[in-house]
Amino acid sequence: MATTVNAAFTEFMTDYVRLDNGRNEVAKKSKTNLIEQVNKFPNDGKFPRYYDTVSIEYGSYSRRTKIRPLDDIDMMFILHAEGGQLNSRFDGSFDITLPPNVPSNLSGLCFDNSFILNSRKVINKFIEYLGNLTDYEKADIKRNQEAATLKLKSYEWVYDIVPSFITNKETLGEYFMIPDGNGHWKKTDPRIDKERTININSKQKVSVLDIVRIMKYWTARPTMPTMSSYLLENIILNYYDTNESSTVYIDMELPNIFALIYNQIHQRINDPKGFQGDINTLNWNDRNSIQQRAELDYNRAVEARKFENEGNHKSSISKWSEIFGPNFPPHTA
Repeated sequence: MATTVNAAFTEFMTDYVRLDNGRNEVAKKSKTNLIEQVNKFPNDGKFPRYYDTVSIEYGSYSRRTKIRPLDDIDMMFILHAEGGQLNSRFDGSFDITLPPNVPSNLSGLCFDNSFILNSRKVINKFIEYLGNLTDYEKADIKRNQEAATLKLKSYEWVYDIVPSFITNKETLGEYFMIPDGNGHWKKTDPRIDKERTININSKQKVSVLDIVRIMKYWTARPTMPTMSSYLLENIILNYYDTNESSTVYIDMELPNIFALIYNQIHQRINDPKGFQGDINTLNWNDRNSIQQRAELDYNRAVEARKFENEGNHKSSISKWSEIFGPNFPPHTA
């Protein structure tokens, strides 16, 4: 319950949008424990060797843009390529080809009768060894076949574990190769996304992280098709990368953000890393539905701001609850 719009937003962000601080601390310790256990997989000649750096943060949890509930944590484990060479394929994916007839821990993970590393077999090898960990309930392959999913016994989140290789900095430039879902590999570098998010957030008055979080809450509501969190993040980051006139208040920013979604949802949105091309893969009907909802909620946000400027916090809060649903705190006298 809140008497002012600012108090309502503060309560809403704390209780329903941002990750719970206590659970977040537990998750950090759990992640450290998992890294230690994975790092102790037996050196039996069958599991891939690790690179110098065992793991790297990956996904919205590492960028601090994840919202409640904390349902998954993405982790990349970096493997030693054992002299494997990177070759591009006709469809834009890549092969990693091992040196012929040279024994290595990766030899049994190739496509049949070849020296080409099969990313599905690498994921399955992770699943095999993860299944032996006692603190975890189940290890399985993710539906998109790009990661191994590990379910914990005691906690509400799962780990999406992505095997990866790092390229030679001197010859190719340094980035990572991860499974593409079809047995081959694709480029990524989560460090670019994380650094970009930090830099853009630091130059704005408003918390860009909170803008991303509250808009993720908005798109997850059953009022429209859900856009991918990565697409939504980059639409918002692109805006704040060029717009330096933000205020400190979330509610004052939101009319512009709804207008932004309305104008951008039918546009090409390029991967800022330069690897994926257009990341807006929504179909036409979904784009139209999201655009219509953004228009509706833009008008509601404008009304809410008008009520607040008139000192009518009760009507303003009521209008914001039309946008964000029943969890938005009601006004109290």
